[in-house]
Amino acid sequence: MIRINTAGYLYITLTVIIGFSAVNTGNNLVYLIVSALLSYMLVSGFFGRNNLRKLDVELVFPEEVFAGVETLVGVKLKCRRRWWPAFLLTVSLNETEVLFPFVGARSEEVVHIPVVFGGRGVHSLAGIRISSSFPFNFFIRFRTLGYQAEVLVFPRPVRCDPRMLSGDARGRSGDVPADRAGYDSDILSIRDYVPGDPLKYISWKLTAKTGSLKTRELGAMEEKPVILEMDRPRKEELERLLSCATYWVLRLLRTGVPVGLLLGGETIRPGVSRAHRRLILERLALYDPSS
Repeated sequence: MIRINTAGYLYITLTVIIGFSAVNTGNNLVYLIVSALLSYMLVSGFFGRNNLRKLDVELVFPEEVFAGVETLVGVKLKCRRRWWPAFLLTVSLNETEVLFPFVGARSEEVVHIPVVFGGRGVHSLAGIRISSSFPFNFFIRFRTLGYQAEVLVFPRPVRCDPRMLSGDARGRSGDVPADRAGYDSDILSIRDYVPGDPLKYISWKLTAKTGSLKTRELGAMEEKPVILEMDRPRKEELERLLSCATYWVLRLLRTGVPVGLLLGGETIRPGVSRAHRRLILERLALYDPSS
């Protein structure tokens, strides 16, 4: 598809007027001028059309996207041409436009744009369009790509009273020692002193025997697991409770508290891994009380 700019209309009008003058006067010089103008237009069409060939667009989303929170989405433009680079390209995504002044042959460029998704769940982005006014800004050529991207949007985290959830969402220290280093439990090992270690954990007896400072490395205490209970939330409170649960999942896992979830009759056992965090957020994003 092609759209003619104001400069293009003026150029075409000027060419037509001079063409009529050449026909009426029969002047060879005027014919040469018209030929030059038409050649100029032909060159513009050739390079403008080829400027949109062999281009691919890919959207790069962050690992976690939350509803109502501004997210930077990467727009990656790839030029698959072997020799000829691409110039002055505009990628349109919904109502957002991104300008790529130059993309080298067999290379790619990434520009990040802010995007806000209105609600949780799976969002589809399609109808990506590439346009360019290269080389002379007489015409703007458009090309619509068949690329379609899907992104899973998690509920917006909203700080709330943990009593909104029937489980204990505040977390408490337990009495189970962990295998990671800390300063609360039994001795895990004896190691060389590192500047910054608390002096009270220096083993003076071993220091005297070995002649070098030794530090006792103690195990940390595991936090008591927490299960967020939202077994059968009412429809009018659903989104508020999902946002509340999302906030506490992020907060508790950030502090190392194992978190589980009871939602819609399904129970997810507590855990702290990144995969476990993703699993809980996916359940909150895709929960449908009618299914």
